[in-house]
Amino acid sequence: MRARRLVLCLLGTGLLAATAAPPVSAAPRMVADPVSSVDPMIGTTNAGNVYPGATKPFGMMAWSPTTTKGNQAGSGAAGGYQYDVTRLRGFSLTHLNGTGCTPGASGDIPIMPFPGEVRSSPSADTKDEVFASDFSHADETAEPGHYRVGLDNGVGVDLSVTDRAGLGRFSFPAGKPANLLFRTSNSLPGSAGASIRIDHAHNRVTGSVDSGGFCGRTEGGAENQRSYYTLHFTVDFDRPIVSQGTWVDGALRPGTAAASGGEGFADAARPGKGSGGYVGFDPAGGPVTARIGISYVSEANAQRNADAEIPAGTAFGKVLADARRAWRTELNRISVGGGTHAQLTTFYTALYHAFQQPSLFNDVNGEYRGSDAKVHKLSAGQKAQYGTFSGWDVYRAQVQLLAFLDPARASDYAQSLYNFARQNGGEWDRWLHNQGGTHVMSGDPSAPALAGMAAFGATGFDVGGAFDSLVRAATVPTANDSRDNGCPVQCAGQRPGLADYLKLHYAPEGACHCWGSAAETLEDSVADFALSDWARRLGRAPEQAAFLDRSGYWRNVFNAKDHGGYPQARRADGTWVEPFKPTTDTGFVEGSSAQYTWMASHDVTGLTGALGGTDATVARLDAFFHDKAGNWALKGTDDERYNPGNEPDINAPWLYDYLGKPWKTQETVRQIVTTVYGAGTDGLPGNDDLGTMSAWYVFAALGMFPQVPSRADLVLASPLFPKAVVHRGTGATITVDAPAASSGTFYVQGARVNGAPTNRPWVSESFVANGGTISYDLGAKPNTGWGTAPADAPPQAALPPFPR
Repeated sequence: MRARRLVLCLLGTGLLAATAAPPVSAAPRMVADPVSSVDPMIGTTNAGNVYPGATKPFGMMAWSPTTTKGNQAGSGAAGGYQYDVTRLRGFSLTHLNGTGCTPGASGDIPIMPFPGEVRSSPSADTKDEVFASDFSHADETAEPGHYRVGLDNGVGVDLSVTDRAGLGRFSFPAGKPANLLFRTSNSLPGSAGASIRIDHAHNRVTGSVDSGGFCGRTEGGAENQRSYYTLHFTVDFDRPIVSQGTWVDGALRPGTAAASGGEGFADAARPGKGSGGYVGFDPAGGPVTARIGISYVSEANAQRNADAEIPAGTAFGKVLADARRAWRTELNRISVGGGTHAQLTTFYTALYHAFQQPSLFNDVNGEYRGSDAKVHKLSAGQKAQYGTFSGWDVYRAQVQLLAFLDPARASDYAQSLYNFARQNGGEWDRWLHNQGGTHVMSGDPSAPALAGMAAFGATGFDVGGAFDSLVRAATVPTANDSRDNGCPVQCAGQRPGLADYLKLHYAPEGACHCWGSAAETLEDSVADFALSDWARRLGRAPEQAAFLDRSGYWRNVFNAKDHGGYPQARRADGTWVEPFKPTTDTGFVEGSSAQYTWMASHDVTGLTGALGGTDATVARLDAFFHDKAGNWALKGTDDERYNPGNEPDINAPWLYDYLGKPWKTQETVRQIVTTVYGAGTDGLPGNDDLGTMSAWYVFAALGMFPQVPSRADLVLASPLFPKAVVHRGTGATITVDAPAASSGTFYVQGARVNGAPTNRPWVSESFVANGGTISYDLGAKPNTGWGTAPADAPPQAALPPFPR
């Protein structure tokens, strides 16, 4: 590293303050109830964009507050909730975890309790001055499966959910009107249409919203401000409706029973638009309980879901207990022992966030809405259809964690994505919102995602069919591949510019029909290696060889001769785009050239050659994680250095294991774990991106990571906890023993796998599949001899040396 020795830097941060290992406990106490260690408020500031409301693992329903800063078309955060915004305008039935596109996605059907006379249209309340309420965090509770808050308007709100339904209790102040407002058109990104119907005779409200529009405010323009799903809902009350009304735009219509109309998706046009309805109850009658079902298929299915999961008369406590039980089951897939309260809270909350998506998408009768807008049934052997796939994000950590812990569910997820692709004419969208293709981001993430899940044992899906479909998409150009509609952020093609890519062996700047030509080349190279490695597993030798060769195409956008060696945008005539500096984002996606330098995760050998050898690569990595004075630079505010809050370089800390310096991986990962993540509302480094950043933390706390996303080899750092046991869902268990683990002892002095000493800073796929024990001897100082031999390095793609 530059300027100072790394040990001095670490002493400055306090990480090496301990010079001797603390006393070792022979048997750390294992966490008995991980649910109590979850704090859903982690990530509700610092652009984490998570939501704190009630949901079950992978649930369809996520009932959570929508906060407001005084703008009817905004919420303060893309997840619908911002901790430091203490005013809300409703409790919405659906949410996504940690999305980055403001004003977000979903947030459908906000329901607002209002203890006053409804004398004007809520849509006319454009600044949320009337039909909204302040609240205090002191009167707020968020825990897995449960959300409760006391509003300043005097109403108490208590929510819990099942997979597809929810139970809400609303306690109104004595002597005041008791109204519930249904803002049916007010989804977070807007709506194309909405409807509501009030059935006074049966104490029921039904309706729907047509929404979508994810990232619709990007440079993709009006084409992306569109609807691609309909959410249906039904609500049954335990008390008689005594008054009612609806509204359309600015017109209030007391006494009416039906209304329709959307807000649109353009921010400037939304305020004052939309429709909804309200129902009133006898203020002397006590709390109002609402039983709600939702469905993406039909109103009838929404009612079926509610009746099946929450039969009429079900006690609120039972729904809550069942939700907690479901979370306990999922969180117990990893048992940990030892650690501080803050570490346990951070760890289990990360696991909680990683288990919120994908979202259950089929109804109790097995029906779901497909990407072709038709109603489909579950495939043979499939237990569930899942929706939503933030591919560019989740393929780097979250889907691997899912398959690691629950291969059966991951298999259903893989089958779900294949089903959607078949319904979409064979094209795999890189960012599905529910079942709708949004085309957001770059690359072809479905290939490494499915290959990675299969590598971790999720093979209970149509493996051959999915593989063939992805191979065809990677080899046969389509009309969408040459369209610029929606570009740059939401380009329509699965493999943008594929014809030119096959000809030039890189995506050309200015003519790639993509968002970021150099990034597209790097992403496609990762995808092609995934197809090659998957072909190897399937015994498909021709595809294995062809895609292995293509996995080296990233080298064609790596300018090793100029500027010190960086990936760089390149024109179709072969010339580099100048001027250039490492911080440029020309040719890149949500990152700089410096940050994308490390993306060739499967070809570290080639990258080392491109950078001038092992010593030069180590020096470059050291400078990537530290400033010029030798201090850690991990805040993500310097485009020339590591950004822990975005995906392109989250594999970089693990690369030292390939370079004969595994102790640097150990200290770098520990520094990130202990300073970038934490137990406060700012405890995520940025958008959680459907659990990707949380999944990274879970792996890092275990001291292992799938650095090559399409493989199940795990490269190693050192564990945070003295003991952890991973229950894989296959019957196999992986035990991590590190009795000396502490804040000051994180350097590996030696390790054993199933009792046998090892110098390898990685474990094989066979170990992951079969289970076993990794035992660590940890100390306070680096062991610069362990894991350093070239023969000990993790496996890499069999590609020729980088040409120089």
